Amino acid sequence: MFRLPVTRLSADDDLDFLGRAACSLSDMVLRFIEDPAAADAFPDSITSGSDEEEEDQASVEENKAFWDEQHQLLQATLYRTSSIESKIRQATKEALRETLDTICCRCSRAAAGDCRNCLRTEICNRLISLGYNCALCKSKWRSSENTLSGEHTFLEVLDNSNTKKGEIRVIIELNFRAEFEMARASQEYNRLISFLPEVFVGKAERLRALIKILCNAAKKCMKEKKMHLGPWRKHKYMEAKWFGTFERSSPGMLPARGYGNRPPKPRASMLTFDLSEAMPGLHCTAVEVL
Repeated sequence: MFRLPVTRLSADDDLDFLGRAACSLSDMVLRFIEDPAAADAFPDSITSGSDEEEEDQASVEENKAFWDEQHQLLQATLYRTSSIESKIRQATKEALRETLDTICCRCSRAAAGDCRNCLRTEICNRLISLGYNCALCKSKWRSSENTLSGEHTFLEVLDNSNTKKGEIRVIIELNFRAEFEMARASQEYNRLISFLPEVFVGKAERLRALIKILCNAAKKCMKEKKMHLGPWRKHKYMEAKWFGTFERSSPGMLPARGYGNRPPKPRASMLTFDLSEAMPGLHCTAVEVL
């Protein structure tokens, strides 16, 4: 057996050892800054925390930039307008103001303002009386691989006053903001939606641009909340409401129920059904009821 000599460190030696350790750590940091490949020399506990913080910060900045851009695009799209849009928008506002005070609901609803069908019909009639080529439009589409089936009713004005530009399609949606509201939306999405008008009056091209902005925002909102975006919120479904196949009818031609211009089938009642005409050979005998 041999005894190994044990060397005790003095206080000065301890300080010298700690100094060398600190220098070696600082050297590692400098090598990491100068040479990114030197990051492999660091333990995971040193690098992972800083990487996650940088990723979180980048994600926050990216989200902020996205919502700021959507706000700018939305406001720029809404504020641009043409003379024909302004005229129809003003006429629609006046018609709404007069209608809500005088309309009598034909559907026996408690309040006229609660019946969208009667309100749309009355607004359409008033715009027609002002000389606008206004009509009720009912769109209907079938389900496909990427979208669900559905239907929607809105107002449309066709303007042919400008022969150079051709026919201009102006869409009137009386419940526009509600079409894009979501129950579990984020604060950023709700703030974006708050800029939408309750009643939209604008060209088809403007509406198409707004749909794209709002559907992108809805998709981003659900992704941030880690929730599934419903198929009725997707871009194709929303576009089908105003840009799908639809029937254009005047208020008097549009059926109250169903789809198309077919007249409703007459309903027969046993109280008014004449059996003697339907069955000539039938003989009836009077019976006294006690």
